[in-house]
Amino acid sequence: MDPSKQETNQSKSSKTSAKKDTQEVQFVVYNTMTQQKEVFKPKIPGKVFMYVCGVTAYDFSHLGHARAAVSFDVLYRYLQHLGYEVTYVRNFTDVDDKIIRRANETGEDPISLSDRFCKEYNVDMSDLQCLSPTHEPRVSAHIEQIKDMITQIINKDFGYVVDGDVFFAVDKFPNYGKLSGQKLENNRAGERVAVDSRKRNPSDFALWKAVKPCEPSWDSPWGPGRPGWHIECSAMSAHYLSFKFDIHGGGLDLIFPHHENEIAQSCAACEESDVSYWMHNGHVTNNNEKMSKSLGNFFTIRQITERYHPLALRYFLINAHYRSPLNYSVVQLEGASEAIFYIYQTLQDCEDSLSQLQEEIPNDGKPARTTPDAKECISKLCNEFQAKMSDDLSTSLILTGAFLDALKLVNNLLTMLKKKQQKQQRLLVIQSLVEVKKEATKVLDVLGLQPPCSYNEVLLQLKEKALTRAGLVEDDVIRVINERVEVRKNKDFLRSDQMRAELQAKGIALMDVGTETIWRPCVPVQQEPEVVPSGGQIPPEPKTA
Repeated sequence: MDPSKQETNQSKSSKTSAKKDTQEVQFVVYNTMTQQKEVFKPKIPGKVFMYVCGVTAYDFSHLGHARAAVSFDVLYRYLQHLGYEVTYVRNFTDVDDKIIRRANETGEDPISLSDRFCKEYNVDMSDLQCLSPTHEPRVSAHIEQIKDMITQIINKDFGYVVDGDVFFAVDKFPNYGKLSGQKLENNRAGERVAVDSRKRNPSDFALWKAVKPCEPSWDSPWGPGRPGWHIECSAMSAHYLSFKFDIHGGGLDLIFPHHENEIAQSCAACEESDVSYWMHNGHVTNNNEKMSKSLGNFFTIRQITERYHPLALRYFLINAHYRSPLNYSVVQLEGASEAIFYIYQTLQDCEDSLSQLQEEIPNDGKPARTTPDAKECISKLCNEFQAKMSDDLSTSLILTGAFLDALKLVNNLLTMLKKKQQKQQRLLVIQSLVEVKKEATKVLDVLGLQPPCSYNEVLLQLKEKALTRAGLVEDDVIRVINERVEVRKNKDFLRSDQMRAELQAKGIALMDVGTETIWRPCVPVQQEPEVVPSGGQIPPEPKTA
């Protein structure tokens, strides 16, 4: 299907915004193919067509899967923010050796097992506030497209048949290795299957696998069987986006051999096949070793979100540049929880205050007047957000600096409202609150951190997670607060400080506000990091050979 023939659902205002914003913002992305940053220019003005390799669904997804999904969700959101109409395709692999092996172990039908974990994956994605892609194709529903592409490859002499199996002849494709820089002899032929002596070249890879006992199969011109791993993405991307599209993404580990093989297949089937930008996210590591199911050193998304709020996990993931390695760290997750609690508490305090001032907020359609500090803060926040996001999605640098300054200003403005002021000055403060909050929530929305419910609800959820990690219930904290009140009445301030420190060591901070004591989550002060975190830094540009 030709992207240029696809209908747009955007309104006229969105199209106008696209023309305006895409001209004003020079968005730069790192292209793995050229090993350098390039100005993003879509093939069709105002439209972006993007394909991202999804999961092989045979188990609950782990933190590495979450990072890939969140990284490309941020890209998806930012492209929409710039005004582009985005067609985003992310596949599910539901026919694969690992799925078959797991299904045989559990006695389930492989397609049914995979369907179950596809649904569980989407539950995780919803929790992490990843927007649903435009299309989520599955291998089992696109067998005809896969067989058609294999036929094209064979007809053009890039594929050959051996006993019902079909292999791609890498020797026929002179540009093999252009994405990864890998030499042909380094192709990991045994990545997912054992090396087959029937191959003309050990590096040749399977396009179609002949049927075996206890495996799902489909009829084909070469006999019953099922697709190889790599062909699915070539066939499905071509089906939904055509052979020419803008962005192909995935994890760093997919560069070779998967994406290298995709390029070979797609170009063999269609000489005009072309992807403008190849983008890859870095690994999540555990003790500086790649986190993966095969190594057994992974944490599932569910395991983490049982103890940490999904938005805290999302904050943790985007608090490192998407191309950098990111070490799993309990300390960083605790820090992310504390950071978003502060963000949402500040915005909730702002909403509470503004809800009581509705009658004082002008509704005359005129541009809002703000204090000089607010005007400067908003300008700095907008400029910094645009500069960092347009520089290869530098999310790790956004939630500090001008964004934190904006939250501090909100708190300062709230304090000013508690003091007596002249009517005009008070109006400036109120309007400043409205405008600063508006810009801060725009940033959160593009980053996927704007909660789907009220700030109050998320704050309660964050407190519940903190209590779970501390092994407490709220009644335990209230009891300590009440006991501490009595201790302070007796002027035993040493014991009062000890009681506060004991809770703080468990991630519960007591705060004395006037005559009242409240509590909030915090980073446990005595907790040592499990690993030295390495995320947050933009990786250096790789040098070409």
